[in-house]
Amino acid sequence: MIIGDFSEVQKQKQPKRSNVVARFLEIITAVLMLLVLSPLFLTVTLLIRLESKGPAMFKQQRGGLYGRHFTIYKFRTMEHGRDKKRNRINPFVGDPSITKVGNILRKTSIDELPQLINIVKGDMAFIGPRPTVTDQTDNYNDYQKQRLLVKPGVTGLAQVSGRNTLTWDEKIEIDIDYINRKSLRLDLYILMQTFVKVFRTEEVYEKS
Repeated sequence: MIIGDFSEVQKQKQPKRSNVVARFLEIITAVLMLLVLSPLFLTVTLLIRLESKGPAMFKQQRGGLYGRHFTIYKFRTMEHGRDKKRNRINPFVGDPSITKVGNILRKTSIDELPQLINIVKGDMAFIGPRPTVTDQTDNYNDYQKQRLLVKPGVTGLAQVSGRNTLTWDEKIEIDIDYINRKSLRLDLYILMQTFVKVFRTEEVYEKS
């Protein structure tokens, strides 16, 4: 599904054509990481299944490039089925839905690693605006649609600028700023800051 008409926002900011070599390197890197991390994937899968009932993998529809819907993959960090009963999108401090294993996975961002599969499939990139639920992207106004002019990323500028402590409006502003300033230098900065944030386990949860 592609939401709305992107003609107006495309006039404001036309995305660069995909670079075949860059895409090839992206796929190779993601595949190699999946192979290297396969023992970790197996261990995490077993720990999740041992602690609570339900699948180890969490799947959800998200809005991607030009609003196209795709299935995102994450390790499950909540009790199975609890996510459907929540009235909040982001987890918060003391959230009873988060399992013990899930808490560790979120703080270390290991729960995001299955998105390497999304990179291989072409749904996502390593760096870009974080993909959000389709209920939001399907209802973006023309200004907000600018956030969908690039592929969503596993990490992004909003992630290293405040993560879940930011409001949605703040995240959208930062992501659009990223798209307007997108460069290799900025991507490298985001990558380095991502490792710092993960190491410090910062800004994982909203305040309750």
